[in-house]
Formats: sequence, structure tokens, C-alpha cells
Amino acid sequence: MREHAVVVVGAGPTGMMLAGELALAGVDVAIVERRPNQELAGTRAGGLSARTLEVLDQRGIVDRFLAEGQIAQVTGFAVTRLDISDFPTRHNYGLALRQKHIERILAAWVGELAVPIYRSLEVTGFAQDDTGVTLELSDASQLRAGYLVGCDGGRSLVRKAAGIEFPGWDPTTGNILAEVEMEEEPPLGIHRTALGIYAFGREEYEIHDGKIVFAKEGPIGLMVPEKNAGATTEPTLGDLKEALIAAFGTDYGLHRVNWISRFTDISRQATAYRKGRVFLAGDAAHVHSPVGGQGLNTGVQDAVNLGWKLAQVVKGTSPDALLDTYHAERHPVAARVLRTTMAQVALQRTDDRTEALRDIVTELLGMEEPRKRIAAEMSGLGIHYDLGDGHPLLGRRMPDLDLVTSDGPVRVFALLRDARPILLNLGAPGSLDIASWSDRITLVDARYDGAFELPALGVVSAPTALLIRPDGYVAWVGDRTQDGLQKAMNTWFRPPG
Repeated sequence: MREHAVVVVGAGPTGMMLAGELALAGVDVAIVERRPNQELAGTRAGGLSARTLEVLDQRGIVDRFLAEGQIAQVTGFAVTRLDISDFPTRHNYGLALRQKHIERILAAWVGELAVPIYRSLEVTGFAQDDTGVTLELSDASQLRAGYLVGCDGGRSLVRKAAGIEFPGWDPTTGNILAEVEMEEEPPLGIHRTALGIYAFGREEYEIHDGKIVFAKEGPIGLMVPEKNAGATTEPTLGDLKEALIAAFGTDYGLHRVNWISRFTDISRQATAYRKGRVFLAGDAAHVHSPVGGQGLNTGVQDAVNLGWKLAQVVKGTSPDALLDTYHAERHPVAARVLRTTMAQVALQRTDDRTEALRDIVTELLGMEEPRKRIAAEMSGLGIHYDLGDGHPLLGRRMPDLDLVTSDGPVRVFALLRDARPILLNLGAPGSLDIASWSDRITLVDARYDGAFELPALGVVSAPTALLIRPDGYVAWVGDRTQDGLQKAMNTWFRPPG
């Protein structure tokens, strides 16, 4: 029987990001994926948020994505675009990039890290005991893992087999997505009608002055509203024709479907992200409408939160209790995402009362304070883990400061490339001594002369030292004293026992 320290089920963006995080930490991790290759039929997520770009920057791979995507101010709430170009981050924008390209780039990175992927296989069941999990695979073989992570989507077998409940709200709206061939070109772009929102576009596009300019050739991608939000049969060419004729009086000579799927505003969240040695991440833990573009990004950030914690426990440098902080930190984040997506779906309705409400919300989001707060949330830059009272930086993402060290200039994110915790000393060099922790925490003496500024919050007081977790969040802030440092190091990085 093949054995690995961790087995990840699902080679989507969440699963591959998690596998990459674990491999960086030197953990033996493998992925089980039902697809024979990384090809992805259909259009799913369409981009990366500012915080996800920061996370990829922390690992030194963001340029791979920037080279293939389109930088734009794509952060938004319902139909309102939110400009984040004045936010204090190197990535004060979103990146328009199809999920199939995101997956391809992540797969190449995971390949460089020598993570094995068992393809054309599905997990059909598993049993966990005190020392690990035994997985039953679709080819009648078995895998043994110390820990199992389900990144296998909204219909997650891992979640179901673990007996984790998935409560929430049933769909109220439905949409059909398809790539089709037409004799006539439909009006490209987004159209609000009395029947709902329709959209037409092409796979290839560029962004100029914040506007999408589609290629002139190629199949048409379309989105049409569905009459029955709870439909259980597969959508058809006839359904598309009917929807187009109802809204536009023509089907534009629609005659071929290359692929077709649907999405709804169903909103559900797992009651527990952990059950013993089994964990959930990404869509396996939370599903919601794609409006706002937070699904893939939330999943990738789930992976980065869980990865370093799981690595430390697997390697015996932290006790098992550290893994409980994964649910404690990430469950509230996704719960908030579900609420914001439900609100956005409500604002997209086309009746007169919703139009009036949308006008008011648009007016509010045109004001500086509401715009900054909602944009920080939608871009992921406003995530705040509850790590106690204290400095505003505590529990928030560490800004990517330009530091000066004895070895020369360096960015904070460059210090996080190896996914190790950093104790950043901005006071007198040599004033912090963590010799007994040097095997698990990297001490960096540096100078920084600028301001500390956070999205939405603005400038905050400059600390003299910070303890930065491998995921880039601040676990302790020192202000001319070392009060609480020992406790923080014990909380996050103490050895078991």
C-alpha cells in the first residue's frame, strides 16, 4: 500500500496550492485527481484578487500569473466596480485570468516541487484511525495517509464520507453557461433585461482603459438566466435557444454547443472544517454564487492557512491542537463571503424595488469610507483573524515593506518564500535573542523608514518588531518591548509535549 504524510483529494486551485505549501515545507504530500490531465472544460472562475496575488508573491510565483493575465480594477460589489488603485499594496488591482490557466500554472509549480498526482482516480471511501487514514480508490487500490484533505468541490465525497453537515440556503436563481457557435454575432457584453442578466463574450480578450475588448473570432461564451433555479436535468441547446428568443427575439443562429453547465446562488458551508484527521478546503467547505469572484480566492487562502499548520504538526514541531485554529480562522471568513454573495445576488434582481436599492448602494459605495471598507473585504486585503486585542496589525496581513538589512535591501514577501515564520526586528540589531527557536523561526534584523499603512484602516503606529506567520499574517507586534513574544511563539510554534 502506498503511503504519504498527507493526501489531498482534488487538483483544482485549492488542492494544488495546498500541495505546494506542504511540499515547500518538506512534507510528503500527494494528490488524487479524477481527471486524466489538467484540462478543464468550461469557464469557471475568471480571476485572482489582490490578496491572492500577494499570497502568490509571498511564494515567488506571482509573475507567472501576471505574465498571462490582464491587470484591471475588477474588484466589485454586485454591479458596482470598486477602484483599489489607491490601496497600499504592490498588487492594487485584480487579475483577469481564466481558471484553466490558473490551474495550468499551479500544476507546473507543483510539478517542480515533485508532488505526485494520482490521475484518473477517485476516492470511493476511507476509514480513519488513531494514526492515519486509509483511502479506497476507484481502481480497487488503497492509499494510506497521515492526514486527508478534501479539496474535491461542492459535491465533496470526502465531506459526505466524513459525516460533516453542509447546511445553508437552497438556490433562488440559476444560470446556464455555455460555449457555442452561432451564425450571427450577438451583442458582446453584459445586458440587463426584465428576464435577468445575459452576457456574451469570447475566450480571448484584452482590457483597455478598464474595459473588456473581445477578440473578433472564435466561439461565443454566453450566460443566460434559467427559469427553474432548482433544475436537476442537464441544460440543453433547446434551453439556450428558448432563453435567447425570450430576451432578444432571436437565437442568433445558435446551432452548436461545445460545452454547457450551470451555476446557481446555492449557499452552503460545512459545520466543521476538521473531523479528526480529515480536513475540508475550498468548495468542499463552502459554496456560493460566483458573483464577486471570491470562491477560488477563498479556497486558495484556505490552503495557505492550513498548509503551514499541517506541515508543522506532521513534522512534529507543533502539537495537534494547532490544527484546530484552521477552522477557527477560516470558517468565519467564508461565512462572511456567503453573506456578501447573497447580498450581491439580491442586488442583481431587475425589479423596480431592487433598482431603487441598487441606486442607493451604488451611491454609498461612491463615498470614500464605504468604498474602502467593502473593497478591502472583496479584495481579501481586509481579512482580520481574531488573535486578541492590541496593535491594528495583529491578525492582519503583513505589508510588503522595502527593508534594508546587513545583506542589502529585501522585501518582506521575499522573506516568506520558504514558508517559514519570520521574527522581524526593526529595533536595534541584536536586541532580540531567539537562539532556542532558530530551528523553526528566522530572525531578521532590518531597518524600515516609511509608514505602516493598511487598506481601509490607513496609517498605523510603527512597531519595533513583528512575528510573521508563514501565511503572511502578523502573530505578534512589539512596541519597544518584548511583552508577549514568548507567549506568541509558544502559541504558534512551540514543540509538542
